[in-house]
Amino acid sequence: MSRSAAAPAPRPGKPHGVIVSDLIELLRLAGPVVLSRLGIMVMGLTDAIVVGHFSARQLGFHAMAWAPTSIFVTVTVGLLVGTQVMGSRAMGAGRPHEAGAVLRRGVVYAFWLGVAGSVLLVLAGPPLLHHVGIETALAQGATAPLIVFSLSLTPYAVSVALSFWLEGLGRPGLVTVNMWVANLVNLAVNLLLVPGTFGLPALGAVGAAWSTFVARSVFALMLAVVIVRLKDARAMGVFDKPTRDPVAEKEQRRVGYGAGTSNLFEVSAFAGMSLVAGWLGGLNVAAWAVVLNVAAVIFMVPLGLSTATAVQVGRAYGARDSQGMSRAGWIAFAVTAVFALLVAVLLYPLRHVVGEAYTSDPAALALIAPALALTCLFLVPDAVQVVCAQALRARGEVWIPARTHMISYALIMGPLAWWLALPMKLGVNGIVVSVIVTSFVAAAFLLGRYRMLDVKER
Repeated sequence: MSRSAAAPAPRPGKPHGVIVSDLIELLRLAGPVVLSRLGIMVMGLTDAIVVGHFSARQLGFHAMAWAPTSIFVTVTVGLLVGTQVMGSRAMGAGRPHEAGAVLRRGVVYAFWLGVAGSVLLVLAGPPLLHHVGIETALAQGATAPLIVFSLSLTPYAVSVALSFWLEGLGRPGLVTVNMWVANLVNLAVNLLLVPGTFGLPALGAVGAAWSTFVARSVFALMLAVVIVRLKDARAMGVFDKPTRDPVAEKEQRRVGYGAGTSNLFEVSAFAGMSLVAGWLGGLNVAAWAVVLNVAAVIFMVPLGLSTATAVQVGRAYGARDSQGMSRAGWIAFAVTAVFALLVAVLLYPLRHVVGEAYTSDPAALALIAPALALTCLFLVPDAVQVVCAQALRARGEVWIPARTHMISYALIMGPLAWWLALPMKLGVNGIVVSVIVTSFVAAAFLLGRYRMLDVKER
């Protein structure tokens, strides 16, 4: 549990050995993170399956209640990235005693983010549901689960800070194990509260929301216990009250501001794509939902690689190793591209099989299959851009990824999707084409910037 977070020192004079060493470390870090991120998806999927089997109407309440909280969840993850980056920098700089201060700042920041999010959604969420054009019964049914979901935002934010800190230290396995334990807790409470077992009342969507609250709270508590019990916790200053360091505090928040802004642009843009699909009609919504779901599952691997890359680049940044930063980044970009290309090559011939796993409706499948074929074209650039963005943040480039995502997602993808899908009458395929164009633009900008930094720091 207390294995050193420092990367194994490569032998001097053997560049191929250095590359292999970095590659092995990348995969060692990425594997558990991928499983952890899949655990987050499974937790949401569990809620949907249990509620859906109980009542389709309650599933609608659950989905509508979850939507407003998902924006906070995504932005919070971005805002807390600084905990991960600063932790890895401290270890790379050979100053492990500073890691405890990073943790304390991250947890306090996360707590207040969670409280602010909870208060905002409890007060503004229910009125919002009644003023976005949905039917009154749906808004009323979603109000109670929305309030409960809002209450879980504080333990969620704290768990993100704790997770990121452990991952930044190079110990992602501890997060993964506890994430899957939390999934078991979530499933058990769902089965207890949603249908109402052992004489309890059937709570439906509200029961699923309480399951999420319990699982997130248990996850945060387990991570706190794990950190306190680390053998080197005292050496890292976990129990010490850190002295005020305005510069470090500002830098930790600054990294998060950029990532949070990027996440906001992305989640808002894809929410807009769903709106465009809604304007096209019911089957187009279903086809776009399948594309999103398939892409989201695949995206977990690049997401894990992005975290591992941030840790490696952050270590090199802390050690002032410009060659190490460059090497770690380009190895990660290559691995990511190869993975995404392999998936695309597999998905294309299997697109009909994948579509049939979601529905047997011939009309829906006629839309899903070509949309999945086009999806293969954005997998590589989309995967590479998310890894490159995280590598840039770890390298100290906070606002370039945010500006890139603003241009790509806000200024290009939204208008292009509308134009291709509606005036050009390409339907859901037009939406997917807009994602393809946007992904290539974002990847080109970010890779270009990374290369510029390599040249600048020679």
